[in-house]
Amino acid sequence: MAQKKNSDRIVWREFGSQDAALERGQPDRPPAQHDLRIQCSRKGRGGKTVTIITGFQHRPETLASLCKKLKARCGSGGTVKDDTIEIQGDHRQTLLEALKGLGYGAKLSGG
Repeated sequence: MAQKKNSDRIVWREFGSQDAALERGQPDRPPAQHDLRIQCSRKGRGGKTVTIITGFQHRPETLASLCKKLKARCGSGGTVKDDTIEIQGDHRQTLLEALKGLGYGAKLSGG
């Protein structure tokens, strides 16, 4: 006789599977349809410079793989927060060239 899993022991569920209902729909646009802004910031980071790229409309998995490519290109660390990518250090020109090479529309922002 086959053993039942703990997830099969649900007594009552109002709306069926809620996993799909809680997932947020995220568009995954092609690179040419993005309007990205690249800027440097030190605020709230203990005086350390971070290059911030905003304006993405990708799924989290796509952003994570893009962040990995950009970190390797710059030779530094970084992270994905919400819909932005943060790369440690001032790499504005390197990131601008890398993103344009990948087909993204990107501009430098700030001074």
